[in-house]
Amino acid sequence: MTARPAGPAHWFLAPGDRGNPDTTLDSRHPDGSSWTEGNQVTPLVHGATYFTALLAAVRALGPGDLLLFTDWRGDPDERLDGPGTEVGRVFAAAADRGVDVRGLVWRSHWDRFRFSAAENRHLGEEIDEAGGQCLLDMRVRPLGSHHQKLVVLRHRDRPQDDVAYVGGIDLCHSRRDDEAHLGDPQPVRMAAVYGPRPPWHDVQLEIRGPAVGDAEAVFRERWDDTTPLTLNPLRRLDDPPQVRRTPVRPLPPQHPDPAPRGTAAVQLLRTYPPRVPRYPFARGGERSVARGYIAALRRARRLVYLEDQYLWSRDVAAAFAAALRRAPDLRLVVVVPLHCDQDGRDAVVPTELGRWHAMQLLRRAGGDRVAVYGVENEAGTPIYVHAKVCVVDDAWACVGSDNANRRSWTHDSELSAAFVERTTSGTAHALRLRLAAEHLAAPEVPDDPLSWFAAFREAAAALDAWYDGGRRGPRPPGRLRTYRSPRLPWHTRLWAEPLYRWVYDPDGRRLGDQVARRF
Repeated sequence: MTARPAGPAHWFLAPGDRGNPDTTLDSRHPDGSSWTEGNQVTPLVHGATYFTALLAAVRALGPGDLLLFTDWRGDPDERLDGPGTEVGRVFAAAADRGVDVRGLVWRSHWDRFRFSAAENRHLGEEIDEAGGQCLLDMRVRPLGSHHQKLVVLRHRDRPQDDVAYVGGIDLCHSRRDDEAHLGDPQPVRMAAVYGPRPPWHDVQLEIRGPAVGDAEAVFRERWDDTTPLTLNPLRRLDDPPQVRRTPVRPLPPQHPDPAPRGTAAVQLLRTYPPRVPRYPFARGGERSVARGYIAALRRARRLVYLEDQYLWSRDVAAAFAAALRRAPDLRLVVVVPLHCDQDGRDAVVPTELGRWHAMQLLRRAGGDRVAVYGVENEAGTPIYVHAKVCVVDDAWACVGSDNANRRSWTHDSELSAAFVERTTSGTAHALRLRLAAEHLAAPEVPDDPLSWFAAFREAAAALDAWYDGGRRGPRPPGRLRTYRSPRLPWHTRLWAEPLYRWVYDPDGRRLGDQVARRF
């Protein structure tokens, strides 16, 4: 792609397009724009890469500095980089040094439903004992979650070191994998096909520059919400008495945004559902993740590359299908997990049904211009794709917590960072090639979209044929396997559809928006 990319005004949501007049996220910019320019954006591919960078940055914090984080799941004993680097210990040590440590962790549903209430509570306890404050936040819709994964580090005397980490990686077990994809030594239990140490693929963004101030504003809006953290009195009884009595401490005043230091424009995108009681910073909810994707896809012309944990829902797939119909030369490449993360028909069949809906729509719109793959390591163990990455025409890219499904676009809280550069071979372009090199297991990959598309197809076909032929001869290079939607008989779809629609992929929109399929 040699044409000079258009600027952020071409790709981003304009002021007012966010659809949330209650937030300060755009109004805080003195120029009235809905993004910041002059940022340095560095994709951190793999949890091990992110954890190593985070550990160094947190250890460099001193008295008067600020550490803010949000998480879906936090395991206090998860090691960032070997013994002695457990998340709880590292964050607590920062608080002991005089760092102001604040956390917002989803309270979670009860552990008997395979969630993480106990782990999240223990992370908060360790930080609170050291003088920080970590809140267990259950201000969500029924069956919803706070899914944002954000860390912001602000420095009292060194604003040039301020940094925000935004993406899909939780501070918990199974995330610390690397390019070899042998899995985290501290695994979570998953479907048997992933083995005792599930391989894990994920991405986080490191952001430096003025957008750090936006990331901090996202945290502050949630922290300053005076709504009770949970409306269920039985959940409050789970907390120690000292936690129930401790008031939420106000945050110190926000520092000015860091000075420009890079070439990227960054726009933060979020999901908040309409709920009762209402979020004061999003009384009608916010669906800028969905709107940001739809706006970028309307401008797609040659190649959309998507890595996603789910890719469910007709409504979400419809945005990609519309792009395929609009641009006859457009190719769509998707990388998803080959298998559900849990065993059992109640988990596997509804999730397969959700993806089947999406695949049917995409195939009808794009035919052989659509290619969907999973990945495995060299031992043949499937790699669980947890990444949430989209690159459009090597110009607009987005990395965050949101998946391409209705839950992420309407129902749970989400945070993603979209970025654009005015260069022909910027970070979005490099990210596409970096991810392709890993999946193809090749030091160099084709740059041209058509050749790149063909390289994926040829590598997957070769590996598929090797398996179909009984694994005779050397294993072909690469990790790509063709994803094939399972056949689901009508009587299976009959019972799985309600589970998919109401439990796995609920719709958080108001009824009128649901009927109109409007985001």
